[in-house]
Amino acid sequence: MTRLYFLLLPALLLVACQRDDKTLAEQNGVYYWRTTLRLDSAERAFLHQHHIRKAYCRYFDVVMGEEGEPVPNATLAFSDTLPSDIEVVPTVYITEDCMHKAHPHLAEKLVKRILQMNETNDIAGVHEIQIDCDYTVRSRDIYYNFLKEVGQELTANSTQSRPIVSTTIRLHQLAMPVPPVDYGVLMIYNTGDPNKFVERRSADGRLLEEGRNPVLDLRDVMPYVKYLDDYSLPLGAAYPVYQWERTVYGVHLEHTVAADEILRVKQAVERARPDLSRTIVTYCLDKENIQRYNSETYEEIYRH
Repeated sequence: MTRLYFLLLPALLLVACQRDDKTLAEQNGVYYWRTTLRLDSAERAFLHQHHIRKAYCRYFDVVMGEEGEPVPNATLAFSDTLPSDIEVVPTVYITEDCMHKAHPHLAEKLVKRILQMNETNDIAGVHEIQIDCDYTVRSRDIYYNFLKEVGQELTANSTQSRPIVSTTIRLHQLAMPVPPVDYGVLMIYNTGDPNKFVERRSADGRLLEEGRNPVLDLRDVMPYVKYLDDYSLPLGAAYPVYQWERTVYGVHLEHTVAADEILRVKQAVERARPDLSRTIVTYCLDKENIQRYNSETYEEIYRH
């Protein structure tokens, strides 16, 4: 028994060290996912009121071009600036099909494009890049190698000693080996299958049956909670505050997550992994999203 204890101790210490990583401070953040950076007074007030210290700004997407090579798309236009006390994290969304095969120099091009955008728009003090990709078992190995290359390129082009690379983590990716990054942001939204949403009403319009909300439903989250304790990568948590509108068979649907459901999910995942309360991010910063929930709800979401 003593021998087994000493064999297990190094592995336990490794997990503990990764969990105690100081890369993730106790802080509040937002995703900014519009194509033009412009803030109104309500958005600025929100950032101040809820002590937002980090903004993950989508700089551009990377999609497969007509010639079979990844190309940038939907680049962010800077018409405004964020408050000086908020750290900007350039974030790039890469479609999964871009990772079906390796593309030489893609990481180099991506990092240089981000650095050029920072210089052109006077975005100073950037020392982190986040990559967002819904990678699968098929694309995982190529994506992980790509993340390593991004880190190498960022280090080679940075005057700082240790720049940071982070990535988004979707719930289904918790069952995979951890990616080679400093930390991940667990996307606790888009958890359901939108094709399984069912709504049935009586002849007088009364709601008889309603399917699970595809944006967020605790029942869709719970099967993945078991992976949280053993997932060794430091994690922040991102929660949805947006409304998803779509038309299915000519019927207009609006998916909005009730405040109580967001908080129920937050409590469930934090019971399984308490350090998920350290870094909280909401998706995404927008005047309509701010008005969707009251200040007390946002305070509960951001509670550490």
